[in-house]
Amino acid sequence: MPVGVAVVAAVLGTASIAGGLADRDRKNLEAATSQRAVAVPTCEVTDGNSLIPRPGSALFGVNLNLDAKPLAQYAADLGHKPAVSVSFADFPYTEQERTHLQQAAAQVRADGHIMLLTLEPKQGLAAVTPDVINALVKDLVSINGQGVPVIVRLAHEMNGSWYPWSQQPVEYKAMFTQVADAVHTGAPGSAMMWAPNYAGGYPFAGGQFESTAGSADFAALDTDHDGALTMADDPYAPYYPGDGVVDWVGMSLYHWGAKYPWGENEIPEANKFADQLTGTYVGANGDDSLLPDFYGVYGKDHNKPVAIPETAALYNPAAGGAAEIDIKRLWWEQVFSPQIHTRFPNLKMINWFEWDKNEVEVKGRIDWTTTNSPSIQGAFTAALPDWLQYGQGTSCRPTEE
Repeated sequence: MPVGVAVVAAVLGTASIAGGLADRDRKNLEAATSQRAVAVPTCEVTDGNSLIPRPGSALFGVNLNLDAKPLAQYAADLGHKPAVSVSFADFPYTEQERTHLQQAAAQVRADGHIMLLTLEPKQGLAAVTPDVINALVKDLVSINGQGVPVIVRLAHEMNGSWYPWSQQPVEYKAMFTQVADAVHTGAPGSAMMWAPNYAGGYPFAGGQFESTAGSADFAALDTDHDGALTMADDPYAPYYPGDGVVDWVGMSLYHWGAKYPWGENEIPEANKFADQLTGTYVGANGDDSLLPDFYGVYGKDHNKPVAIPETAALYNPAAGGAAEIDIKRLWWEQVFSPQIHTRFPNLKMINWFEWDKNEVEVKGRIDWTTTNSPSIQGAFTAALPDWLQYGQGTSCRPTEE
């Protein structure tokens, strides 16, 4: 599959924090359901190469709470149709979830461009059987045929310790390869994204699904062969399925604050976004400068387009401290800076996390949004750089079912 076939399938939840994700996933799926008849066009299946952003640009997308704001309203607020939009499903998924995905595709077709589909094997990696994979490919072909490219972000944050597919590199890579081979062969309008968790705090000791000493997976993760898993071990490479099956690589990067515990309104540190992307950040988790350079290794050495599946800056309405506009503006100024664009030419997608929700880690409401407040919306939309690429919708002519 040519490089650039995929953009990210959306990250669920924060970049390095476990838990509190199921409700978000379910609500986003539920919100995609419509009672109206669906307009189903007949379209030529999109060639994956056409999803590659034009040279010198990056796709702009959104992880949106569709319960609170339809995609059409977000596009109106932003002044652009987002190039990418998020959907979620368990894997294998239920018939109800399958219906939700079809309905989500209709929204993307009307008010976006690309569906970002995160598939979560919550029953464990063994549940991803050939029959499950074949059913996925069939559904991808159907959605692609309606004029909606799909990018599958499969079993994200696999290097964490909080998911049933966590820290099982041997089984994970085999599963990813099986799915990718089937998608590449059977659904040419879809593609694959590999997206580990930002590794500050690796190996995330104490998680329910952390690797145990003595297993084959533990041995594979112990990259320095000292008999222990620490930040000195490579937190990404053992999980990488290979250039032949990975189209895009991605990592979500947030400003949760400058120091733990989370929930305080704090100004982002200078260069934090770039430092996290390159493994040189020194901050909330201590010194993360032992981490590999994610962009350098996978964006440059492996020559993969790099996506930021989700990004945003924490604002706690119930706390004092820095002002909302200052926190968010200083974060988006980093993300959209000319220096970022110049320094990271393979950064090809940025997806904003547009949610106002309760966060388990904070035990309260956090407003991550940029379009709900008129003053912030105006500042945010004015700051969008000209190198971002937006969705143009489909040229297919729908017919009523």
